[in-house]
Amino acid sequence: MDQATLVGPDLSFGREIVSILEDAQIKPVTALYALFPEYSDWRLVLSSPSLDQNQSLKAGMKVHRTLHGKFDEPLPLLMILPEKDPFIRSLKSILSGKTKFGNVTIFAKNLKAPGTGTIRLSDAKIGNRLVSEAIVFRA
Repeated sequence: MDQATLVGPDLSFGREIVSILEDAQIKPVTALYALFPEYSDWRLVLSSPSLDQNQSLKAGMKVHRTLHGKFDEPLPLLMILPEKDPFIRSLKSILSGKTKFGNVTIFAKNLKAPGTGTIRLSDAKIGNRLVSEAIVFRA
C-alpha cells in the first residue's frame, strides 16, 4: 500500500481554500479530495461556474492567483473540472439522490453550508473516472 492511501488529506485546509476562493467571488459548487488510481496522491477537485468552463489553464491560473501567498504550507495538488465534466455531473446526481450509488441513495444536504459534513466514497466509478477514495466536503 502506498503512502498516499495511508495519509488522508487535510479537510480543514481544503475548507480554508474554498473559503478564500468564495471571498474572491469564485463560488465552488463542488469541492472534494479524491484519490484516483492513475495518481499516487490526493487531489483537491474543484468545480465552479465562476471558473472558465472551456479553458482549464485559465481556470487554474485564476485559482492559483487567488491563493498565491495566502498559506505558508504548499497547496495540495489541484484538479479543476468544468461543470459539464461527466465526473462532476455524475457526482452531483449521486449527491442529489437522483442516482443510486451502489445499493444506497446518498443525500447531501449537509454539504451546502461551509464547514459542515463530509461524504466518503470508495472504489467507485463516477462518470468517466475511477475513484479509489473520495471525501466530498462541498456540493
